[in-house]
Amino acid sequence: MNDEDVIAATRQWLEKAVIGLNLCPFAKAVYVKNQVRYVVSHAPHLDGLLEDLDRELDFLAAADPEAVDTTLLIHPTLLPDFLDFNDFLQLAEAAVEEHGLQGVIQLASFHPQFQFADTAPDDIGNYTNRAPFPTLHLLREASIERAVAAFPEAETIYERNIGTLQRLGIEGWQALWKMSASR
Repeated sequence: MNDEDVIAATRQWLEKAVIGLNLCPFAKAVYVKNQVRYVVSHAPHLDGLLEDLDRELDFLAAADPEAVDTTLLIHPTLLPDFLDFNDFLQLAEAAVEEHGLQGVIQLASFHPQFQFADTAPDDIGNYTNRAPFPTLHLLREASIERAVAAFPEAETIYERNIGTLQRLGIEGWQALWKMSASR
């Protein structure tokens, strides 16, 4: 897959799942303003991916939030196993600290096989964090705080998302992507 295909698949996931199903009520605003930066990593190993993360942390911290509010760092081939990806997140969180960006930038993680602790692999709730590729989402804490303040009962988003996905079901989730493939 070339970078354009990886980004197109990621954008489609944002449009259909994250925004389309309203899994993140804050995503649409930055998406429609083109404030989402997409970076495809080609790092052949974890050290290289950490170097890409270092660059993106520095970039986002220095960027004007009106131009770039958030970054999706996508690696289409590295860390296909979710448990390996989950272990890598400790290194990614340490990188945020090493850059002195704790409380400034936070990470969210997405993976094609994402699985919350104490859930079965096919639990529909896991799909709230399932993306086409292993992805680190770099978010500005200030943007999150503004969005949460503007959203009544933000603490209920997770439960609402689970309900949305339970009503949709695995078949409904799969149908979202079949419709896209037929176009």
